[in-house]
Amino acid sequence: MRSGGMPRTELYCRHRFPPDVIASAVWLYFRFPLSLRMVEDLLAARGISVSHQAVRAWAEKFGREIRGRSTGRMGDKWHLDEVVVKIRGRRHWLWRAVDQEGFVLDVLVQSHRDKKAAKRLLRKLLKKHGLPRAMVTNKLRSYPAAKKEIAPGVEHRSHKGLNNRGENSHQPVRRRERIMKGFKSPGHLQRFVSIHDPIANLFHLPRHEMTSAEFRDLRQAALNLWWSIAGVEVA
Repeated sequence: MRSGGMPRTELYCRHRFPPDVIASAVWLYFRFPLSLRMVEDLLAARGISVSHQAVRAWAEKFGREIRGRSTGRMGDKWHLDEVVVKIRGRRHWLWRAVDQEGFVLDVLVQSHRDKKAAKRLLRKLLKKHGLPRAMVTNKLRSYPAAKKEIAPGVEHRSHKGLNNRGENSHQPVRRRERIMKGFKSPGHLQRFVSIHDPIANLFHLPRHEMTSAEFRDLRQAALNLWWSIAGVEVA
């Protein structure tokens, strides 16, 4: 089910808690806007005594192992946007690309908001997803300058009102930033979003486009896939 990475037996080796507890803790932390101590309390309510430091270690180790799981082919219309994040008093830029359905294509933390940074994001996207049908961005001039050199034939729409999907894609990380009282470093932010966004993709269901029964079926399918990725057998 998983390409590369350590074997399942080694993944949980020398952990005193069973795989289903670890996978549940990681799922809670990345699926919902919870702090490490909140996850600790939720586990304690179920009779599982584990420290928030252990939850942090699980999130970093097992999150890296499962983030590479693909949720299928992404859309061919990209919405690109960047948002400022202050870390220890310094401004950094979180660049993100999502498709027309809101699935996150990639995310990159950079210290600048210029043509070089836009080119770096585009190169990463093209290497991973190939050429899109169209790109939608805000009015930042770095986007057309970078696209002209890297993907000149791709249609580009530059308008603030058209890029609501790209702008809204930052909201989950903004909520986590408040709960976590900020990120410790650019590396910490990059590690978090690199795990958080693929997991968010797995559970991203356009509820307004389906019936309640369809939503419940797809949600259960997403949960089953999660347990499969985590190597946990569900009775």
